[in-house]
Amino acid sequence: MSFLHLFLGLISSLRVLCGTEYSIIILRFCQGMLVDRLICVSIFLCVDCLLCVYLGNILFNPRETMKVIVITGSTRGIGYGLADSFLDHDCAVIVSGRTQESVDAAMTRLGARHDRERIHGWPCDVCDYGQVQALWDAAQARFGSIGIWINNAGVGQSQTRIWEQVPDDARIIIATNVIGTVNGIMVAIPGMLQQGSGALYNMFGAGSDGFRIPGLALYSTSKRAVSYLTKALVREVRDLPLIVGAISPGMVITDLITNQYTDRPQDWERAKRIFNLIADRVETVTPWLAERILHNRKNGATISWLTPTRALGRFLLSPFRKRDIFS
Repeated sequence: MSFLHLFLGLISSLRVLCGTEYSIIILRFCQGMLVDRLICVSIFLCVDCLLCVYLGNILFNPRETMKVIVITGSTRGIGYGLADSFLDHDCAVIVSGRTQESVDAAMTRLGARHDRERIHGWPCDVCDYGQVQALWDAAQARFGSIGIWINNAGVGQSQTRIWEQVPDDARIIIATNVIGTVNGIMVAIPGMLQQGSGALYNMFGAGSDGFRIPGLALYSTSKRAVSYLTKALVREVRDLPLIVGAISPGMVITDLITNQYTDRPQDWERAKRIFNLIADRVETVTPWLAERILHNRKNGATISWLTPTRALGRFLLSPFRKRDIFS
């Protein structure tokens, strides 16, 4: 413990013991060391401010109040990266995927790096409201109050025109990305209201901003719907003790992207040039996202990694700095 901590602790103790008289004690103590009474008063005020900041960091540290985190679709990709990053911040994390096998595999990998007591897994198909409710109940039973719920589970699509899409695949994209997010909201918001606090984040993606991408119409439509849903929910909870926000990770290399080029190796080689300009790896993005999520206290915030300024900077620097995120 530093001298500053000891000194602040002494002042705090004097305030408790002496009430309003503590200021006189401090001033007399300082007066014996300093001739100028004005300097003495200034020191007193500065130390008092430092005490408030110090105690505020202890009492209102976001990491202490948002400890338990549920992430749907967290057995791989960005969801897994977020789980790993939150565990780095000493949070408790509930990992979720559609199958028990995928959940077990993710827990094994995470358990090799982190305290297993802070990791819990539960299989969940977010398209099924009952399974989402069971996920909440399992998390609450294991760790108690849930601080953050992240609707991350999502399904991508191959670059295919709408009428060429397989009907079952189209249904799964919309059901997982939209209905899955709705189910998460319908479970987590009432649970957090019962707790008295909590934060919920929805995952944005290509199309959330309305930008149209040929061949990705269904996926982009689902993400546009999530964007509208999130903004509407922000307004609905504005008078409640909850936070609703969005996570915009930018272009991150996961199987949602690489699977689009499985049968098109030539297109993949061309696409890699663009990805090397603006895309990132999971392990680059998720630690930054986790840090911002833990510190956010604003309802309606969007935690954005690839901002327009950052993207423009990469394009401008591309002739001078070569990136290779695949090596």
